[in-house]
Amino acid sequence: METFQLFSSSASGFGIFDDAAQQSPPIPPPPCVEVLPSEVPSSAKNNLDSVNLDGVTLLKGRVSTQQVFGLSNSDLVPGKYEGGLKLWEGSLDLIKALRSDIRSGLTSFGGKRVLEVGCGHGLPGIFALLEGAAAVHFQDFNAEVLRCLTIPNLNANISGESQPSPSNPTICDKAEVRFFAGDWSEIDKMLPYVSTDDNCGGGYDFILMAETVYSVSSLQTLYNLIKKCLQNPDGVVYMAAKKYYFGVGGGSRRFLSLVEKDGVFSSSLVAEITDGSSNVREVWKLSFK
Repeated sequence: METFQLFSSSASGFGIFDDAAQQSPPIPPPPCVEVLPSEVPSSAKNNLDSVNLDGVTLLKGRVSTQQVFGLSNSDLVPGKYEGGLKLWEGSLDLIKALRSDIRSGLTSFGGKRVLEVGCGHGLPGIFALLEGAAAVHFQDFNAEVLRCLTIPNLNANISGESQPSPSNPTICDKAEVRFFAGDWSEIDKMLPYVSTDDNCGGGYDFILMAETVYSVSSLQTLYNLIKKCLQNPDGVVYMAAKKYYFGVGGGSRRFLSLVEKDGVFSSSLVAEITDGSSNVREVWKLSFK
């Protein structure tokens, strides 16, 4: 996997460690919008790679930041691009953990409502769809990521080009699949399933997220979104992340300390990956106390 990179080689002035006096004024987040499958540009032709995950084969597209955003060699430009075009390790870790829990009878997506936060390629959400979820909603910061990568990825994986999950060989064509772009501080206003005191049973049964806790400045906003959207009392969050993101202050442990302080959720470690080739990675499960 590629390493995490904070800066664009074009020296745009939005690097996280640039001198504050030299930085341009903060860029307001893009407006929250629903992206329709019909908005995929006709020129979007992804090169597809197959990924085998414990016997399940999924397809992932390859799209460059230069092609979509005019950025070269950049993983993150705050306020403009948040890394959605790269397939991060945590997405694959998350699918493996979900598959393990399904095999053990601990988790089932059949008939459930699923939200993938910070989806990028959308592989965990696609996996949930293959496992029989009734609704899967994909969220990413950038609408361009959804148009140029997530939706084409989904189309490739449900068109018969990939191998369906053995536990659900027939994909339900009546599943509700929608795509939403925008910042975590505002996106809940657009999402159809939000848990409120007067909306008994509202919210998503599962929230899936991978590599979303890298920036310490966004942890509280992300946590607030989870509390607004997760079905209470039975909803579950699966989170895959690196233990620490050196240089940006985030990480699974920093996020979990915020969760523990709030006291609403209990957390349990599902998997730890120490392959020696990268930072320690983890998959956690959060549920209401």
